[in-house]
Amino acid sequence: MITAVTPARLKRAAATRRRRSRRLKLVAGTVCTAVVVLPVALANLLPLPGPNLQDLGQRRLPPLTGGHLFGTDQLGRDLLARVLHGGQVSLLIGVLAVLVSGVVGILAGSAAGYFGGWVDAIVSRLLEAQLSLPLLMMLLLVVALFGASVPVITVVIALAQWPEVARISRSLVLVEREKPYVDAARMLGLRRAGVLAVHVIPNIIRRAGLVVLLLLAQAVLLESALSYLGAGPQRPFATWGRIISDGQDYITTSWWLVTLPGLVIVLMVVGVNLVGDALYERR
Repeated sequence: MITAVTPARLKRAAATRRRRSRRLKLVAGTVCTAVVVLPVALANLLPLPGPNLQDLGQRRLPPLTGGHLFGTDQLGRDLLARVLHGGQVSLLIGVLAVLVSGVVGILAGSAAGYFGGWVDAIVSRLLEAQLSLPLLMMLLLVVALFGASVPVITVVIALAQWPEVARISRSLVLVEREKPYVDAARMLGLRRAGVLAVHVIPNIIRRAGLVVLLLLAQAVLLESALSYLGAGPQRPFATWGRIISDGQDYITTSWWLVTLPGLVIVLMVVGVNLVGDALYERR
């Protein structure tokens, strides 16, 4: 018996494929992220040598040699310990930066979209001014002026990322402010700022939060780039970018000094992006 392929069945089949793809992204992204985040979070509890403990007699040992899973670096330090402890600094900066940029971006973008007028004009001009500047050059300039401490790097990355959150928040609020519940809240006597804070922002926070999650990967990459260029947190912090920078002179003879930390960064970035994409498609 031949079954007709109806539009309804095609739609169900397409929805099933999208659902399967979304589930696969979520699982793969969660696994990739957990493989990096969990060991980094538990680095102080794992039976590893100190990240700064030197043993010049065991310099540049290959991976899986002498009890060193990732091998050792040019000073005989355990590379896995340095990657995990360095990840604590890199992820701390990344998480704090996206939280700050998320709060600033959502508040500024929401105010611009809801109030309009001179508020929208000021926020829009600030966005245009910052987006017109070369990102990395701006970050390097600020770090050169104020120093390369963890708080400065965090604030610098947050300031670099808030425009993306502000733009999406503004566009979401422009849609929300035209909905009937906003007029109903105003008729009940709520001030405009109260309507924005109590009703509008809670309705956009989930969608804007997905953008903030995706910015975590960018924040980690920016911190790694600054550290690689020598503008990241200074020693004794062993950030991912600094580990790669220290090992680049030995890449032809000791490939693991650059490759393994780089793979950890790639795994983290890919995992966060997959989780963010899956959640965005699920919204």
